[in-house]
Order: sequence, then C-alpha cells, then structure tokens
Amino acid sequence: MDKNEIRTFIARRAAKELHDGDVVNLGIGLPTEIPNYLPEGVNVILQSENGMIGMGPTPEEGKEDPWFINAGGGHITHVPGASTFDSATSFGIIRGGHVDVSILGAMQVDEEGDLANWMIPGKKTPGMGGAMDLLVGAKRVILTMEHTAKGNPKILKKCTLPLTAKGQVNLIITEMGVMEITPKGIVLTEINPLFTIEDVQAATEATLIISPDLKKME
Repeated sequence: MDKNEIRTFIARRAAKELHDGDVVNLGIGLPTEIPNYLPEGVNVILQSENGMIGMGPTPEEGKEDPWFINAGGGHITHVPGASTFDSATSFGIIRGGHVDVSILGAMQVDEEGDLANWMIPGKKTPGMGGAMDLLVGAKRVILTMEHTAKGNPKILKKCTLPLTAKGQVNLIITEMGVMEITPKGIVLTEINPLFTIEDVQAATEATLIISPDLKKME
C-alpha cells in the first residue's frame, strides 16, 4: 500500500466508528479525510476548536472559501445550521464534555492509553494546540495513524516522548489493524488481510492480546 492508499484505508475504517448525531472533532491531517467516507444515512456534527460547529466535507479544488478553515488552516465547507464563534466558546464545548468523539493522529501511543502527539525534544514545534483538551474532554478518543514511522513502532509499552495526555485513548486504527485499549492491554480486534498476526506484532512494541473474535478489517 502506498501513502495515499494507507490514508484512504484508515479514513474509511474510522468513518465506521461514527454514529448519526455524534459531535466529532477531527485533528489535522488524516482525520480530516474521514467525513468523505461516512456511511450513507450517518450525519455527524463536526466541531473545530478554532470556532465552528457544523463543518462539511473538504471543498472541491478551486471552490475553497478563504473565510472557512479548520484548526490546521485547511479549507472546509459548512452545512446548513452551522455556527461560528470565538475560541473560548469552542473550548467551553470541548471542556464541558459535549464532544462525543475526538479523532487524532499520534507520534506514540502505549498500552495504558497514554498519547504523545505534539513534540519531539530538540525540534521546533507550533505547540500542543487543543489536543490536551480534546483528549480529556471528549467522551471517546480514536487514533488514526500509520502503524510505524520509518520502520519504528509507534505503539509502545511506554511512550518515550513528552505526553499530551495520560490514559485517554480508547481505539487505535492503522493500516494493519484495529486495536482497543483495555485494562488488560491492547487487544487486536480486526486485522488487515494483507498482514498476518505475526506481521502486526513484529511492527508493535507492546504485546498484543489477540481477540478470540478477530475479524477482517475492511
């Protein structure tokens, strides 16, 4: 799978986790592609921490509106009934527990649900942004990411980079499989048929628990 195929595969699978009426916040990058693959009949309410609720799909090239961008600066559309407001109100929504699902990327995640996704020591960083609030304030946190970085595992026994939040991740979706964070560890619940269980474990530092009901990832 090339980079574009991986992103599409992960986004399509992540879209299946969303339910009609969910209030959802999408991190920058891959998560922003998820609304393009929502199942028919599922309408979610997309919230952006820079001050909008009611985002629509990514606009077609050449039809971007410069007045409408997401928190990462990417162009967005809006649906009927959308609302814009200041950042303070937006974070009141997040911190008040009104976001059902937050979908983010990751540099590292570990078997306790700790997440590192904002900086590498010694390198320049734009800051944590709203990630800390989104992890703690959302009812459910899903990570969408490539399984490894330059061949190195990103799913670890313990994160080594500075944490964004501790113990907040519920689900991990990569091109290799779907994994749930549980009190007993990371459970592999779905696997991409292009890979074997041994392949997935070899690319994962944490020891995976294989679900007895392991399914094919689609």
